[in-house]
Amino acid sequence: MGLHHHDEVVLLLGAPGAGKGTQARFLADTLGIPHVASGELLREHRAMGTDLGVLAQEYMDRGDLVPDAVVVDMIADRLDEPDAEHGALLDGFPRTLAQAEALERRLADRGGEVRTAIYVEVPTDVLIERLAGRWMCRVCQTAYHEVFNRPTVAGVCGACGGELYQRPDDKREVVSNRVAVYLRDTHPVVERYARAGVLKRVDGNQSIEAVKDALLEAVGQDAAIPA
Repeated sequence: MGLHHHDEVVLLLGAPGAGKGTQARFLADTLGIPHVASGELLREHRAMGTDLGVLAQEYMDRGDLVPDAVVVDMIADRLDEPDAEHGALLDGFPRTLAQAEALERRLADRGGEVRTAIYVEVPTDVLIERLAGRWMCRVCQTAYHEVFNRPTVAGVCGACGGELYQRPDDKREVVSNRVAVYLRDTHPVVERYARAGVLKRVDGNQSIEAVKDALLEAVGQDAAIPA
């Protein structure tokens, strides 16, 4: 088996609230590779009732986490799709050291590797500020934010007049715990890729445009190296 270009994977790491979603799609389009979000993959497999989807559902029905190996299998399948011939951008995976090791073992089996890991860094207090304070309309699901996008009339949706409410997981104490857990779990992953010499740090605490430019620079330097 020769080297598979399609297993040269770019990872996008960053805490909840780091603004990865928008940037991931932009970056994948720019690189001409598919954007692979582990959460979406999981939903697709469950919706289509694949073997892996059924297996994942069994764990979820018991209230257990889907094992890393199952998620890694889904990612490996996705990398076999023709559009992933030149690689893929993985978004939101790996989150833990165990996931990183499982993913790398699988890539190594296939002659591939993690080519670049980009870490979008945002100070903890900023992450909490971004995530907490989100309010949703009960009727049309429009999202508001008490700092960044306030409704004209407090508690009322400007789009449809519906009542605004706060989801339990958007409350400040829940959010700060979520961020703390993420940072604790992901710190060893970031360190691992730093030691391997493939980590690029991007300052996520700036305008969306500035983050875009920094991301392009992070992959641009890398893309200049012939594969």
